[in-house]
Amino acid sequence: MSAGAGTGTSLSLGDPNTFSSGVPHEWLADLRRTTPVAWQDMGDDTGFYAVLAHGDVVSVAREPNLYSASEGGVVVETLAPESLEMMRHMLLAMDPPRHVTYRRPLAETFKVRVINGLEDQIRAICRDLMVTAAERGDVEFVHDVTSGLPSQVMGQLMGLPEADWALLHQLAERQTAGQDPDGPGGGEDFSASIDMAMYAIEFAGRRRVEEPREDLTTLILDGDFGGEPMTDVDFGSFFVQLVTAGNDTTKTMLSSGLLALLQHPDQLAELRADPSLIPGAVEEILRWANPLHYFRRTTTADTVLHGVEIPAGTKVAMYYTAANRDDDVFVDAQAFDIHRSPNPHLSFGIAEHFCLGVHLARLEGKVFFEELLSAFSTIELIGDPVRLRSNLNNSYKTLPVRLAR
Repeated sequence: MSAGAGTGTSLSLGDPNTFSSGVPHEWLADLRRTTPVAWQDMGDDTGFYAVLAHGDVVSVAREPNLYSASEGGVVVETLAPESLEMMRHMLLAMDPPRHVTYRRPLAETFKVRVINGLEDQIRAICRDLMVTAAERGDVEFVHDVTSGLPSQVMGQLMGLPEADWALLHQLAERQTAGQDPDGPGGGEDFSASIDMAMYAIEFAGRRRVEEPREDLTTLILDGDFGGEPMTDVDFGSFFVQLVTAGNDTTKTMLSSGLLALLQHPDQLAELRADPSLIPGAVEEILRWANPLHYFRRTTTADTVLHGVEIPAGTKVAMYYTAANRDDDVFVDAQAFDIHRSPNPHLSFGIAEHFCLGVHLARLEGKVFFEELLSAFSTIELIGDPVRLRSNLNNSYKTLPVRLAR
């Protein structure tokens, strides 16, 4: 049965083209109401169940032993054995108890009180970005403005050589644009993660013989992970997740957030008049334009979800894009509302895999929009935004805007 059965369409959530011209929110809402656990064909004799309702996504996330992140990885495609093995060394694809073993030593670094100590550093980066943007006036906002923030923050947090930041940003861009033939890797580029992992392995080897510094790399390399240090190979996979996720999700939050505000000028005006509303606006941006459409799990036993029998070994995808607009949870769910409270969106995940970098992302969003709105009295679109072709990343690859003081 295709995703569009009974809806008059043949859309498939596994097809990157489904999202190329915009997220089909109306179709998703109809599907969520009629078939909240919906089978999706992949066109290669495989498929997966899309979990669309907020409560069902929470249920899947809270049972990591039944719905495994490690068994088949976190994307709906069937990965080559070497790619799956590399993914399994990333925190996002670990199951308990290994997940807890690797997460616990890092949790202290990402606590809110520690991250808040980075505010001055993040604000200085944002102000420099605004100065450069002001000199240009007309900018491609995604890459000319937003992408500089996560690259510099992660570079400083991990103690990476500044001369390498541009290279690592390029590798992260190639990874997230792998399904887009017009992306930096030309589509179907699977080498970027390997290149980044090899960089990280070499970097770890150098750092182990150097004097320790007070940064995240030292914390990881000196950490106790189940009675043993992290190997250089494990560090390579871990590094790929940290750098790529930090780059992509932050860049998407900031660029999609600006577009949402430009589409709702009355709410943009409210933020200008009262910057204390910005943290709430960041949460609504994350709900409204969540950076990732889904994460996959694989069932380890036969189970039943929302009345649907799901055999062991089946792909199951938690669709945040649908759950974040569930009418059973959010009043006027399709509306963008910076005053929305409470706002239990699932863009950071929930339970075991709740995003480790949640406080950093919120701080980056708050400071960036404070500095952007302070620096420019006028922000306007000067062309059509272009979406990234992807079934995973809910993002734009170009957003042309004019900035004026």
